[in-house]
Amino acid sequence: QVQLVESGGGLVQPGGSLRLSCVASGTAFSCNMYNMAWYRQAPGKQRELVATITSGGSTNHADSVKGRFTISRDNGKNAVHLQMNNLKPEDTAVYYCNFKYSWAGREYWGQGTQVTVSS
Repeated sequence: QVQLVESGGGLVQPGGSLRLSCVASGTAFSCNMYNMAWYRQAPGKQRELVATITSGGSTNHADSVKGRFTISRDNGKNAVHLQMNNLKPEDTAVYYCNFKYSWAGREYWGQGTQVTVSS
């Protein structure tokens, strides 16, 4: 069974930074073939895609976070990270990591970590 465990959320003032991490655990699990992503969901809103990184390392970021957030991966540690700089109150949400291997029909979600940006 594969589990994704997130960390790094918290309360930060506007303009501050946070680094989210998501690590996959499971017997003989390897994330090398998985595309990874971060999503977020604010209260009363639908879950939205924040950033993606393919198995080959290509990245894409939502326009709302472009230039402020950076997604990265560490295959050796089965991990994906989200560096968030210059945070704004509208970034407040629960952030979820996602690992997806479409060819094999496998997809996993983290439990979510709260990010609150407030003065």
